[in-house]
Parts: sequence; C-alpha cells; structure tokens
Amino acid sequence: MDGYRILLGFSDGMSGIVDFTDIIQTFPAARPLADKEVFQQFHLDDWPTLVWPCGFDFSPESLYERATGQRVSWLHEGVVAETTNA
Repeated sequence: MDGYRILLGFSDGMSGIVDFTDIIQTFPAARPLADKEVFQQFHLDDWPTLVWPCGFDFSPESLYERATGQRVSWLHEGVVAETTNA
C-alpha cells in the first residue's frame, strides 16, 4: 500500500486498511515510522501485535477498530466518559 497504510485481515473474516499517518504525527514513540523504510519493517509478534524494530507497537484490538470501524466492546468496558458542566 502507499503512504503509511497497511491492509489487514482478521480471523473473523473482516479486513480493512489502517492509515498510520495520524499516529506517526501524534505519538513521539511512532515518529521513527515517518521513515518509510522503517515503516515497512513491521511484523506480527506472537500475540499478534503489529510491531516495528524501533520498539513501536499497535494492539490487535485497536487495529481491528481502526480497520473495520467496529468497536471491540470488551476493550471499553468500565470506561466512564467524563463530562463537565459549562
């Protein structure tokens, strides 16, 4: 794929493309991935987490949500959104 995009397939048959551009721009730990040669060195570890030799990784649950647009419900259990009164 071009740019900072990876096509992913999942064990439930779902698939999708994850664009890492915003991740690279937002998180300092991901900045080495701006070098396209470094970005292309990804692989899946035993969990299977997407990892790079520079030490950056991205969880399979988060990849699934980004690739499919479907929320992994157990990942968000117990999370309470904070609200403020303006």
